[in-house]
Amino acid sequence: MANRRYPSDLTDNERELLEPHLPAPKKRGRPRLHSPRDILDAVFYVLKSGCQWRMLPREFPPWKTVFHYFRRWRIDGICERMNRLLRGRLREKLGREPELSAGIVDAHSP
Repeated sequence: MANRRYPSDLTDNERELLEPHLPAPKKRGRPRLHSPRDILDAVFYVLKSGCQWRMLPREFPPWKTVFHYFRRWRIDGICERMNRLLRGRLREKLGREPELSAGIVDAHSP
């Protein structure tokens, strides 16, 4: 993607990896005005920068639209599935098993 606006924007490869996990547009009702890629770029911008939703730059879709999709995807488990996919890919790249095999809980921490 030659026209990346921000470091948090998705590359073409990242988009191709994540797009199949996003819900397809509904056949009925109002058509989408914003692409899933633009929504994801905006969500990653908020998560990376730590800015408030209302402070999204104007290059992104309206903050209410971005927050609506983020909230819907989070409730539907889509964010968790994408995170699991990315974590597995990273672990494989590091030469580990894709799934976690153990966890540690420290009961002495405050």
